Amino acid sequence: MKTCPRNRCLLALFLGLLPALLLTGCQHPGPRFNPFQPGPGVSSELEMTTLTNGINPAWLQPPAGQFTLGPGDRLEVELVDDTNTLTTCIVGPDGKIYFGLLPGMDVWGLTLPQTKAMLEQGLNEYYREQPRVSIILRGVESRRIWLLGRLQTPGVYYMTNSPTLLEAIATAGGSLSLAGQRDLSINNSIDEQADLSRAFVVRRGRRLPIDFQRLIEAGDLSQNIYLEPDDFVYFPPLSAHEVYVIGAVGLPRVVAYQPGMTMASAIANAGGPAPEAFLSHVAIVRGSVSQPRIAIVDYKAVMTGNRPDPVLQPHDIVYVPLEPYRYLVRYGELIMNTFVSSVAINEGIRAVSSGPAQPAGVFIPVGSRITVTPSSPAQGPVIIP
Repeated sequence: MKTCPRNRCLLALFLGLLPALLLTGCQHPGPRFNPFQPGPGVSSELEMTTLTNGINPAWLQPPAGQFTLGPGDRLEVELVDDTNTLTTCIVGPDGKIYFGLLPGMDVWGLTLPQTKAMLEQGLNEYYREQPRVSIILRGVESRRIWLLGRLQTPGVYYMTNSPTLLEAIATAGGSLSLAGQRDLSINNSIDEQADLSRAFVVRRGRRLPIDFQRLIEAGDLSQNIYLEPDDFVYFPPLSAHEVYVIGAVGLPRVVAYQPGMTMASAIANAGGPAPEAFLSHVAIVRGSVSQPRIAIVDYKAVMTGNRPDPVLQPHDIVYVPLEPYRYLVRYGELIMNTFVSSVAINEGIRAVSSGPAQPAGVFIPVGSRITVTPSSPAQGPVIIP
């Protein structure tokens, strides 16, 4: 088939431009992160990597369900017409409570009215007249949120419903960065202040895309989500000079930062790469938790002297993968979820094993219509906003 000279010219022009078009389409927009150039100018060369930062609209809505019982919750149960039957019942690990002549009653997941109805129905077999049961919730230990780091009163807070993120932070006294602004006499040194750019929320092992600078400094309520049981909120210290080495290394850990520290020395401090590690796609992550910047480094080329060893900065994350990545955004999500989960596990262990961060009280959000009556002052405060 013959083609006219004009069509042949257009075809040649298209084929000539095709490599450039393909190259342009594959490039990531914006300046690239060059980890090989240390110094003040390095921040202007970091490539912004946009992760999944959309807030799910459902997170901004108060939960519709009522409080339900779970293991560890403490009840006081008695028959209304017989005060001698007053019994403290703790929901066991199997979700059951024991009262009077009844066998173990499974109340896990039941509301207080449902539990009351179940007990009355069970007791009806032992009484001529329908018994009336009174139930008082004395303690909540099945639903908790972790508020740790640079807060006025960090700890593990028990909850009967879902508070908003700002309500929870206020319950813990606010971040120390805010405390310093309110009262100069309160621990407002750099060593104690919170780093809002690196604060995060973890839910079921995944980072929630909350920007704490927008929430706290700018008052952006689009970031004020409702928390769920076992959510982990962490405010790291502003002054921490550390590098995090995670992934396929001998001993994933926090490495104390030293001026001039390189990627290879940080990995060596973490036991070196694991035998099965994929060393051509080692990542260095820098910047805020909500908008990290990522550089991919060939560790093999560094160790053979074919590439310079990148110089790190405080707070950098070095991630050694087990397999190559295909999409940079997904790779960034994997790294950040691994990072926040690791921090949450370590800080959680530290909290429950030290005195100051033991359970600090019970948080009851506005409008929950749930009352917790402490049986003794030793139980800790009941916080009712």
